[in-house]
Amino acid sequence: MNEGKIKVLYIDDEMPNLLGFKASFRFNFHIFIAHSAEDAFDVLNKNPDIEVVLCDQRMPDTTGVELLEMIRSSHPFPIRILITGYTDVESIIDAINRGHIFRYIKKPWQENDILSAINEAHQYYLTTSMLAQKNEELKKAYRELDKFAYSVSHDLKGPISSIAGAVLLLEDENDMGEIRNVLRMIKDSVEKMDQFITSVHDYYKIQRGELKIEKIDFPELIHDLKSIYSIAEKIQHIHLEVKLNEEIEFRSDLVSIRLILNNLLSNAFKYQRADSDNKIVELTINVDKNNAIFIVKDNGIGIRQEYIDKIFTIFYRATSESYGSGFGLYNVHDVLQKINGDIKVNSTFGEGTEFIVTIPVKNKK
Repeated sequence: MNEGKIKVLYIDDEMPNLLGFKASFRFNFHIFIAHSAEDAFDVLNKNPDIEVVLCDQRMPDTTGVELLEMIRSSHPFPIRILITGYTDVESIIDAINRGHIFRYIKKPWQENDILSAINEAHQYYLTTSMLAQKNEELKKAYRELDKFAYSVSHDLKGPISSIAGAVLLLEDENDMGEIRNVLRMIKDSVEKMDQFITSVHDYYKIQRGELKIEKIDFPELIHDLKSIYSIAEKIQHIHLEVKLNEEIEFRSDLVSIRLILNNLLSNAFKYQRADSDNKIVELTINVDKNNAIFIVKDNGIGIRQEYIDKIFTIFYRATSESYGSGFGLYNVHDVLQKINGDIKVNSTFGEGTEFIVTIPVKNKK
């Protein structure tokens, strides 16, 4: 019955006034009442979405101004209105300054005055709440930008310094074996830079891109992925096994699906155990009438349990055993939120990791 109504708290130490207020406005608003400061804070704590607080100036243990000032400190978002029988202008100014009162209403109040004040307070509440939300979003964006700037300078400076050092070594080197070693160092540094730039590109593609829902051709997508990792299979001696079980047509955003699978496979290849003679990466795709489920499993170095909850944080790296930009899993998590997907991870340190992605099936329109 009260769903969608403005939530209003009325504070007065006289029960007849409380009951009269509630009876007068119960059809217009969702009314809460409190007969003391303690009762008021209890109501506010249990109902943090209360938008407007009206308080009588005459309270037994404190004035309305003092109580609204306390409410402002602990619950800053509700808009505060003072109801007073006093005509002292200085008291009203004091109320506005100390309690940041939005409005004051003289006793005896008129229904139209209350209705007008609450509706105006509601509009002000929506505006200030939106500003507060945008302010928090802006703070988060600045924090992320700071991390981004640091990560870019750090992750590009390292490979560039390595290449510059390798070039200096080559200037005076005549031994072909040593030259080949230095060239491999240069190749590794270039690959690191390429991986980082690709991750940054993916990040901005997710942030700015719009979803394009279409039929996903899994056989073609699998062929492309196998082509990408065919060289890594040979060089790193890793066996990639892919299984597809597609009961019905799956529709989603191809760019998002490709980004998810590519990042998960990249990690599975990257974080293998160097001393293992049996390196395996498995990709399983199951599509039924409800979900598409992607499982990427490896028998690599695994992830320590204390790091599991942090691996989807931007720039976070759970290990220093292999190069990573800290973007990949963040990008996966971010794009899954956009397509209403979910990801879970099971890992045993030293034995391997399994990522399970679930994406709801979209029916063709």
